[in-house]
Amino acid sequence: MLKQEIEQDLKTALLGGDKYKALTLRGLKSAILYAEVAQGKRDDGLDDAGVTDVLAKEAKKRQESADLYLQGGNKERAETELEEKKIIEKYLPQQLSEEDINTEVEDYLSKEPASGMQDMGRVIGAVKAKLGASADGAVIARIVKERLAK
Repeated sequence: MLKQEIEQDLKTALLGGDKYKALTLRGLKSAILYAEVAQGKRDDGLDDAGVTDVLAKEAKKRQESADLYLQGGNKERAETELEEKKIIEKYLPQQLSEEDINTEVEDYLSKEPASGMQDMGRVIGAVKAKLGASADGAVIARIVKERLAK
């Protein structure tokens, strides 16, 4: 399970003296615990899909923070956030390319035609559910919007 892999890597980082990685993994462990409590699954724990969702959100937070630090001219803090994001991404599935996402959107629309922008939410939701954490929701939304605007 993904949660156990993170815990094992945390132990390895602590024993190896990698304080930076250990700090990041502790943060992930805390975010997972918070999600378990919020969903009422403290005793059972989250399944791998739930853990992956938490990790995807954490990676996105790091990217957004890095972007803000860069806008503010704090390159050092931005690099720190991006390093944390790299550690988190090791536990996430490989991200699909925009071309692959576009193919999935086209495939869905060939089976379930959309009549216009009012169907955008339905299409985004369905494609997002199919692709899961392997695709960024913002990219899916942009591609769907471009496609439905035609």
